[in-house]
Amino acid sequence: MHLIDVFNGDADGLCALHQLRLEEPADSVLITGPKRDISLLKRVQAQAGDRVTVLDIALSKNRDALDRLLDAGAEVRYFDHHQPGEIPAHPRFEAHIDTDANVCTSLLVNRHLVGRRLAWAVAAAFGDNLADAARQAALPLGLSAERLTQLQSLGECLNYNGYGETLDDLFYDPADLYRQLRPYADPFAFVAESPAYRTLQAGYRDDMDRAVALTAAESREAGRVFMLPAEKWARRISGVFGNQLAVEAPAQAHAVLTAKPGGGYVVSVRAPLQTKSGADELCSQFESGGGRKGAAGINHLPESELGRFIALFFEIYK
Repeated sequence: MHLIDVFNGDADGLCALHQLRLEEPADSVLITGPKRDISLLKRVQAQAGDRVTVLDIALSKNRDALDRLLDAGAEVRYFDHHQPGEIPAHPRFEAHIDTDANVCTSLLVNRHLVGRRLAWAVAAAFGDNLADAARQAALPLGLSAERLTQLQSLGECLNYNGYGETLDDLFYDPADLYRQLRPYADPFAFVAESPAYRTLQAGYRDDMDRAVALTAAESREAGRVFMLPAEKWARRISGVFGNQLAVEAPAQAHAVLTAKPGGGYVVSVRAPLQTKSGADELCSQFESGGGRKGAAGINHLPESELGRFIALFFEIYK
């Protein structure tokens, strides 16, 4: 029997896996990639008796590969908060799926673990820009404001590492970053001792300084659109910059479009934090788009579609 862990390369995927493996220690095959590489199940080769755990990737984008694994006799356990499409009913499929706008995958794992390893789930929720949900979840921990801020920074830095067009854009391959998390049951020890955390914190600050110096390409009362250049720093910061914009202006929607070296754009959309709705509706109207109600994206927006995207953005958010 082989154990295979498939996880999104952002804070939510990393922390969800870390919570599970702290409670269920095992050496497993790791399959992950940059945050936007979500068609990960197609890379899984499994057979009867193998156990596959999937964390924080949309079932709707992986349904064919999931059916193939189940047909091959594998057992699949699935934790996610994105729109799933039709959820299969199968004796070897275990689904933990909730699309509520205030839930992330690590909070679903926390629910499954009945509160064990909660601090890691709080960090992940902060990383997923669910600050209110993170603070609510953290109440049983009785943390000081300083400790809560440390978990927020940890989540943001882990999430920041996931963004990029390829692994070459990232500071760490998410599989390697997970291996660096793995010895730490206590997230505060990771913050205090890990060189990886310090590297990500410095990179985050440098890249964000460049992003906040930009002005919006289009700004209206209901939302703003930002255009970033085809550079590594821009690809790394695109998602967390969108998160920061949403926090700064919770009544507005935001779109961050990052130019791709070969043409077109990668798009990150953040719904107004006051409503947390519409982002998935917008992005799903484009071929490579998807996500959740509060935050969604498009992996490749052709330049010819730019005008349509901006028009739809301001049609949904007006």
